[in-house]
Amino acid sequence: MAAHIRRRLRKGATTTAVAAAAVAALAASQAPAATLADGSAGSGDPKAAGEDTASGETDGAATGNSPYYTDLPPLVTPDRPGSSSDLPAAGSAEAGIPASVLAAYKQAERTVATTDPSCRLPWQLLAAIGKVESGQARGGRVDANGTASPRILGPALNGQGFALIRDTDGGAYDGDAVHDRAVGPMQFIPSTWASWGQDANGDGRKDPNNIYDAALAAGRYLCANDRDLALAADLDKAVLSYNRSSEYLRTVRSWFSYYQRGTHEIPDGTGTLPSTPSTPTPTPTPTPSPRPGTGSGPGVTPSPKPSSSKPGGKPSPGPSKPGGGGSTNPTPKPPTPKPTPPSETFGSLENAGTGPLRATAGQEFDERVSVLARNAVGAPLAKVPVAFTVTGDTGTLFAGGRKTVTIRTGTDGTATAPKLQAGEKAGEFTVTAVAGSGRPRTLTYAATVTARQADAIARTDEKALVAAPGEKFADAVTVKATYKDALAAGVAVTATMVKDRPGVIDNDKGPYFKDADGKPVRTLTTLTTDADGQLRLPEIFADGNEGTYLLRLTTEGGASVVIELTVEAPQETVPEEPAPDETAAPDAPKP
Repeated sequence: MAAHIRRRLRKGATTTAVAAAAVAALAASQAPAATLADGSAGSGDPKAAGEDTASGETDGAATGNSPYYTDLPPLVTPDRPGSSSDLPAAGSAEAGIPASVLAAYKQAERTVATTDPSCRLPWQLLAAIGKVESGQARGGRVDANGTASPRILGPALNGQGFALIRDTDGGAYDGDAVHDRAVGPMQFIPSTWASWGQDANGDGRKDPNNIYDAALAAGRYLCANDRDLALAADLDKAVLSYNRSSEYLRTVRSWFSYYQRGTHEIPDGTGTLPSTPSTPTPTPTPTPSPRPGTGSGPGVTPSPKPSSSKPGGKPSPGPSKPGGGGSTNPTPKPPTPKPTPPSETFGSLENAGTGPLRATAGQEFDERVSVLARNAVGAPLAKVPVAFTVTGDTGTLFAGGRKTVTIRTGTDGTATAPKLQAGEKAGEFTVTAVAGSGRPRTLTYAATVTARQADAIARTDEKALVAAPGEKFADAVTVKATYKDALAAGVAVTATMVKDRPGVIDNDKGPYFKDADGKPVRTLTTLTTDADGQLRLPEIFADGNEGTYLLRLTTEGGASVVIELTVEAPQETVPEEPAPDETAAPDAPKP
């Protein structure tokens, strides 16, 4: 029965051939880019070959119906149905997913669950697509930030066995200014990436070659059109939107089911590489047969075994060469899997000596958040990706304006986040460090932003401030704040009309300010010094009460100044009579 099933699987993986050359093997290469396929090979969609899609549209397929890997999972599942999805590193090698790649899939699932919970995206679906598109990013060959190295490129979509997609990005993503190519671990064509690209690792770039960015983009793409991926029909539509091929759907479905039954994390760079591209040229039989490729029977010489993964076995080391020539050697037995040693198992995440996190608004924090990763036996563990995230409304960000950054631990097991730049709003916020997959470890650090301060404030002139009852003070009040003899910019200042110099008792009569509606107010709390540390107060008005009044200005930091305001009626001036003219003639004598 098992042999019969294997024959059916092999037949399904080869009968969609469109007379094409096999693709180059996925392997660690020193070339600038590792291609997923080269030469002419069909896309698995008969409509795709030769189709003119100069506009970058191929029935809406994310990959442009590019080639993919048709290796099928072994019939023996990684564990019995319903088992844990966080198994130890034992069991079939095919069930292991490289650490960074697995972390990216799970992070994408968590992100989409927050922004689009009705989609119900399972990370195992991303893993299934990542398997057939890039062999889990070539077995986890990614750098410390999760970027494929070398980058992954599909063949030129030039209409020669593939869809025809003329260049849409000027070669920015795929390095090809003539035709488009599928790019990165999830194989997006440039025009699709331009619409769906994401920055999931917080480095300020939307990079299709980064597994974190690509996994989140794939998740959002699969959830488009209000799909609920917990429904079989919607899941099928989502997968077909990625590559419009029924064979592609069956292949992804098989890996999806396989990963749902169990998987485990393995070190980056140790994953199993795929061997069989879509629509390969059938391997010729060594002996003529009345019905080539139809199986076994009386008088029929069996064909050599295909290069696809044998159920329960290990894939052949590479794909068939262009024009056939596949190996006729029997498939080797899979090696006995070895459990991950404790030195490679993530144990704990600890504070690596981070001190109090405090800074003044707008200033840089002196302290940096640092963590220490240890393995299962307590020794420092290197190359562990740690995601640092700022949460709060103070406006504080990491250097470079990022809210989330991912840093890998060094040889000493420590990872240190970039410096924090305090926002302009005073208050508290947190920095969270998360590392590990399956059962992530989390550390949370409390941090505080204090308001800008001044230790002195004074008027810029000594001119008397006088106004008549019911009139406006003609001269404006201007003050200057300093901190440690330096100009203090952005300092909050409160202005209050008071009855006493300490400012204990507020005054409800005398001079006043006006609010936005023109109503009298005697306290202002929204004042801030400018870049030169100066503050020019709004206009001040006098009511009908005469007298001497006090205006008290107080800064954040405790500095204050009291200013006198005088309200008095102007004094009337009586004109003086002119002095008698002594040179005039004396009065005439009276009769």
